[in-house]
Amino acid sequence: MKKTLFDKVWDAHVVDSIENGPDILYIDKHLIHEVTSPQAFNELETRGIPIFRPQQVVATADHNTPTVDQHLPVKDLLSRKQLKQLAENCEKNDITFYGLGHPYNGIVHVMAPELGITQPGMTIVCGDSHTSTHGAFGTIAFGIGTSQVAQVFASQCLLLSKPKSMRITVNGKLKPGVLPKDVILYIISKIGTDAGTGHFCEYAGDVFENMSMEGRMTVCNMSIEMGARGGMIAPDETTFEYVKGREFAPKGLEYEQAVAYWKTLPTDDGAIFDKEIHFDAADIEPMVTYGTNPGMGIKINGSIPVENDESFKKSLEYMNFKAGESLVNKPINYVFIGSCTNSRIEDFRIAADYVKGKQKAENVTAWLVPGSKQVEAQIIEEGLKDIFEEAGFKLRQPGCSACLAMNDDKIPEGEYCVSTSNRNFEGRQGQGARTILASPLTAAATAISGKIIDVSAQLN
Repeated sequence: MKKTLFDKVWDAHVVDSIENGPDILYIDKHLIHEVTSPQAFNELETRGIPIFRPQQVVATADHNTPTVDQHLPVKDLLSRKQLKQLAENCEKNDITFYGLGHPYNGIVHVMAPELGITQPGMTIVCGDSHTSTHGAFGTIAFGIGTSQVAQVFASQCLLLSKPKSMRITVNGKLKPGVLPKDVILYIISKIGTDAGTGHFCEYAGDVFENMSMEGRMTVCNMSIEMGARGGMIAPDETTFEYVKGREFAPKGLEYEQAVAYWKTLPTDDGAIFDKEIHFDAADIEPMVTYGTNPGMGIKINGSIPVENDESFKKSLEYMNFKAGESLVNKPINYVFIGSCTNSRIEDFRIAADYVKGKQKAENVTAWLVPGSKQVEAQIIEEGLKDIFEEAGFKLRQPGCSACLAMNDDKIPEGEYCVSTSNRNFEGRQGQGARTILASPLTAAATAISGKIIDVSAQLN
């Protein structure tokens, strides 16, 4: 029986199966943060149920955290309460917690991979939809709801029906200026926001094989935006080298044994998927979104399509755009480089490389927010902070920041923000805020120009 990567990992974690029903799936790592865990902790405490395996739970503070003056008490009362509650719950239940200021603190989907907590062949869950990020390592990783968080706390298992499988293959060579963010925005613009519903998606082909781990994480991060339960990329030498030597990665003989197992995980030749989709890398350009879901994307040198759909019209009305309009030279006052999609060191290297020797446009407020304390330290060590400051940027402290309006970093009503985050829903970055999703390169170029520009035109 030929098996897919997804089949192999799923089947290895099935504790038991209910005939004609769901599987009981064992969970290797449970990641938590301050927003979705309090109710689950309360439920277990009320019912007198202990956390079954606290050593397999890792907590961090990220969603509600301020990105300036993190050494001071958090001003927002709700945020302060949630952060305090998480710290208390972790201490009470003997759970590892990386709070504000800790060297390992950061966005949950940035700090876990960089610490070697995320490893190929695992099952990983978190009360956060973008848990699919970890699939870049060949893990089954997905977001869960509060009741499921409680299930994992209590049993280290979940009752689940096995999703269908799909594979998206992209072969060929990407053009200069086309980044992993552009690849996934292109895919979603082509297949829509519901093409992956009920499926786990494997990404295959030259383009993903040649990507860095940071790039693969960006792609898998946004799998959820096409409706998929999660995304995966087969582990290979790039994966093994990334994991090797990290804080919580296996060492010595254990590492060698782990790699031997990881090498068995890629999809067997001839394995059958429920759905197959193919794209040519040569067709992909830098992308921007124009609407209020990630599927409403166009090539940066293209035009907003003309459609007669009511929801399409409503979306353009919210964004104050017109069908047929080009977004090139559109004035922009806000730029955000950060989020669990694009806040890793590679993203800031790309941005710094572009802004070096240039000056930020006066009309632009730019938030550069590293995904973790470790990324922040790398930015400083590599001299990128100096490059940003000379160009007029100010580096902020780690956190989810302006990805979502749950902290102080909100985009004002009516303003446009070119953002490296993952969602452009109405009000996602603040009430009435208008989000245009793009790559770190396009975001950096926008901050310098004060308007959207096609960077690839300068590179070709």
